[in-house]
Amino acid sequence: MIEPARAVFLSHASQDAEAARRIADSLRAAGVEVWFDQSELRGGDVWDQRIRHQIRECALFLPIISSHTQERTEGYFRLEWRLADQRTHLMGRARPFVVPVCIDDTPGTDADVPDSFSAAQWTRLHNGDERPDFIEHILRLLSPEVAHAPGGVRSPADPAVPPTGVAPRLPVLSPGAARPTRSPLVLIAAVAVIGASYFAVDRLWISKRSAADMQTSSSTVRAGAPPQGAIPEKSVAVLPFVDMSEKKDQEYFSDGLSEELIDLLAQVQDLRVPARTSSFAFKGKADDVTSIAQKLRVAQVLEGSVRKAGNTLRVTVQLIRADTGYHLWSRTYDRDVKDIFKVQDEIAAAVVEVLKAKLAPAQAVAAYRSSNTEAYNQYLLGKRFHSRGNVDGWRRAIDAFHKAIALDRYYAAAFANLALSEYALADSTGEAAGQRQAMADAETAVSLAPQEADGYGSRGILRMNLSWDWKGAEADLEKALAIDPAANKTQGNYATLLERLGRLPEAIAVGNRATETDPLSAIAWSNLGQYLTFNRDYPPAHEALRRCLEVNPESSFGRHHVAILWLLEGNAAEALATASKIGNEAFRLTDGAMAEHSLGHGKESEQALDELIAKHAPDSAYQVAEALAWRGENDKAFEWLERAYQQRDGGLTEVKVDLLLNRLRGDPRFKAVLKKMNLPE
Repeated sequence: MIEPARAVFLSHASQDAEAARRIADSLRAAGVEVWFDQSELRGGDVWDQRIRHQIRECALFLPIISSHTQERTEGYFRLEWRLADQRTHLMGRARPFVVPVCIDDTPGTDADVPDSFSAAQWTRLHNGDERPDFIEHILRLLSPEVAHAPGGVRSPADPAVPPTGVAPRLPVLSPGAARPTRSPLVLIAAVAVIGASYFAVDRLWISKRSAADMQTSSSTVRAGAPPQGAIPEKSVAVLPFVDMSEKKDQEYFSDGLSEELIDLLAQVQDLRVPARTSSFAFKGKADDVTSIAQKLRVAQVLEGSVRKAGNTLRVTVQLIRADTGYHLWSRTYDRDVKDIFKVQDEIAAAVVEVLKAKLAPAQAVAAYRSSNTEAYNQYLLGKRFHSRGNVDGWRRAIDAFHKAIALDRYYAAAFANLALSEYALADSTGEAAGQRQAMADAETAVSLAPQEADGYGSRGILRMNLSWDWKGAEADLEKALAIDPAANKTQGNYATLLERLGRLPEAIAVGNRATETDPLSAIAWSNLGQYLTFNRDYPPAHEALRRCLEVNPESSFGRHHVAILWLLEGNAAEALATASKIGNEAFRLTDGAMAEHSLGHGKESEQALDELIAKHAPDSAYQVAEALAWRGENDKAFEWLERAYQQRDGGLTEVKVDLLLNRLRGDPRFKAVLKKMNLPE
């Protein structure tokens, strides 16, 4: 029988099999037992049982790092790495375990590896070529003296014991310099489906975080996290369920299940449930339960996996107490796909029971449900395509929603979401027919299901952005919130409506609630920053926009709002520096033209404005008007406001509160614009 105390587990990406085999052959020639998964393990249940057992029992874990592992965000090796990393948290500080081996010139500074790998000394074996000093190093680590000696074997230059579970640093490994420990926010991708056997590894991807792991917590407030304070006991975050299907092609389904559980639990009267954007911010990341719970300010975390093949479904789920890591409840459901809604209800009911929360007297029936399973499947596909946020995604979403409606002509939620995709596509392409169809489909959604929030929410958005029917939009959004008060997206749209009507204190209040429910939503923080800016609350506006850019440093809207804020505060140099970093070209040119003007750089301002007009006149007429107004060219600014009106430019809806247009406000033509927009003076 193999002696685990002398066994080494070799983990590699499939593209590195030959290099890994050479390393394994060298170790075996020196008498080291190597567990080499490619040659000895198989997919499915057998693979699951052996892989977990061997990583749990091996003496050393050797991850093979390369450009291939950097490129691959999915693969068996990432599962192996995660299991090994979790084991390090259970080990004494003197116990050597992880010995990273890099087989090419992949830099260590940004390697996509777990923290315990970053903290260890790397060995570089180009293409897996044999090195006697490396073999000697492994033999020394496998010796009983190293494994059990206080502090293990260390170089005299090392002032301290290596981190938990990390192999001691030895002088023999000088070719690979010591690498600093990376932030806990090291990113790893979702692990690939395990094996070909249908029901294999149903629990493997649900985190097996130990109580010891849960005791380790950071006192640092992370980017986008709300201020520290008492965490309500009755609070739970639903993390995105992992797609464990054989082909890993059902992610839209597992994401949909997670989203709908969020919606169901958000209906519970006294239960705090972070919104989808915040919960899904941790998808594919290495944060543990404690870290996630701290950032979302919740006491419990619900996570799970979904395996779907044909009409068969397995859902495995568990509820974890964040501060201890203890499992409060777990269960596996083996059902027919047609029973997915029953599974959702059972999971939600179990969470409510465990947390002793109170269901609402008249719990809303989820609007997304259909009696036709395939219609529901197409509905989820449509939502996934819509979330891509581009023309191709919207076209594919429209096609999927049409298929859902063909299968269930009374599917109100499909009509409601179809309307939003049609509107997004029409707004991007300028197709008036698409705008009219979007409004018609929103009306259909309301008429089919007047008791559901989705239709009112969609129609409210269209009335606000297409029809400029402010009263109708307000009535729709308030109706949607009355039906579903926890609908975070509806709250955000309602806040935007209030802002555009000039009711800025109300918009700020609703915007603040949106950030409390969705603390990791860059959009929510960006919108709040804009409301505060237009209300001239500049210091809190800076803070809101700082939070936006912490969550998403690449947010074009966030940087655009920061640049505007600097302009309004009279700091044109900072505005220009910020504008130069904006990814959206229209925003970058607009803000640059205004900042250059304020700095007295007339030529540079004119160049930026000319480029803006040449490239973006059809889709950014309102931004051109803003730049001209800021430069004091009022007549031209009004000409471009008229163009924006004719083009139904979405930016024009902010005309009432936009401080960049202040030089126009005393002109009778400005009141005429407000009247055309149906906005109060």
